Amino acid sequence: MGNGADKKFTWVIKNFSSFTSYGYERVYSDIFVAGRCKWRLLAYPKGYSSSYVDYLSLYLVVPNHESLPSGWRRHAKFSFAIVNQNPGEVSHLRESQYVFGQKNHRAGSHTMIRPNKDFLLNNELKIVADVDVLEVVGNLDIPVETTKFVDVNGFQVLASQVESVNSLFKKHPNIASNVRAKNPRLRTTYLNFLLSLTEILCESHEELSNSDLADAYSSLTYLTKAGFKLDLLEKALKEAGETRIQDIEEELANLTQKRADMDALLKFLK
Repeated sequence: MGNGADKKFTWVIKNFSSFTSYGYERVYSDIFVAGRCKWRLLAYPKGYSSSYVDYLSLYLVVPNHESLPSGWRRHAKFSFAIVNQNPGEVSHLRESQYVFGQKNHRAGSHTMIRPNKDFLLNNELKIVADVDVLEVVGNLDIPVETTKFVDVNGFQVLASQVESVNSLFKKHPNIASNVRAKNPRLRTTYLNFLLSLTEILCESHEELSNSDLADAYSSLTYLTKAGFKLDLLEKALKEAGETRIQDIEEELANLTQKRADMDALLKFLK
């Protein structure tokens, strides 16, 4: 049910060292939307109680739970990532799945992490939450609207995508000149793949996992075969992966069943 475009939320807790007491000192994030439901994060920087002193206690919360109708329920799979501020270092990740309801409107970890200097930059702690809503019983906070498409250069795109697509064609006017598909749904699928690939390759290289790179290479190959001219994206993918060759080789060696995309990526990078 979740929409990949709105699943992630980034929160920065500023002046982290100013929190000195467990239990009483807590801080809420802004409200955000994932899966057409409203959420927010709740953190106790020094721990939820005396049993968890100096741990970051972190929770996903349904902020409007008191106003929801009787019997409401939200089943969500979610993860918290505490971002390591050192380039190339691994962030601290914790995943969970929970059914939220009237008697249990928050879920998370009492002992998410003991923050140290690796996770603080300018006394700020960066948290990335990824929320995938699997089921909703009761009303959605953001109702489903009738989808309206707009024609841009022969592609049917959502109104919310028009600006991004226009910008893409303005920078690369011939990017889709060789696309052979005539079916409007197939062309829309191609374009959505392209927009996602462009967003991925615009991210910091350090934030991309080897699996992300393999998926990006698979999408690049798929779109190139469809007729898109993607020389610049091919160059960007090579730049993102050329320092990872040894890591990818080691990952392949440790996999029980080698992924075809990862193997293809390795050949591409060499």
